[in-house]
Amino acid sequence: MQPMEDIRTNEDVKVLVDSFYAKVRKDEVIGYIFNEIIGDDWSHHLPIMYQFWGTVLLSLPGYRGNAVAKHIEIDKRMPLKEDHYKQWLKLWTETVDSLFAGEVADEAKNRASLMMHLISMKVEMARSGKSIF
Repeated sequence: MQPMEDIRTNEDVKVLVDSFYAKVRKDEVIGYIFNEIIGDDWSHHLPIMYQFWGTVLLSLPGYRGNAVAKHIEIDKRMPLKEDHYKQWLKLWTETVDSLFAGEVADEAKNRASLMMHLISMKVEMARSGKSIF
């Protein structure tokens, strides 16, 4: 068995994102949220996620969204709970670990954890009217 490679290219990011969302769609804890918000057509969401993670992990240009605002908007439609965030991070970490190993892979898990905590905090603040971004 050969050692796993690190995340190095935009193609690696696409493999990671596609693998992660394949798990998410079927997940009993969070799948319904994504399936309700995104539906069956992921052709808009996935390229945004490629850009987001490409920017975060490889410093590639392209992502111009606001992840915090998006999650606040989602929370208003379908309340996000601590279990949702934890499951998201668990699936992300498992996906990274199953595909890649190295400094950037470790950073992918680290950044995801930091973002999860930031987004959950900002969503809570928005709920209490103490926003924000």
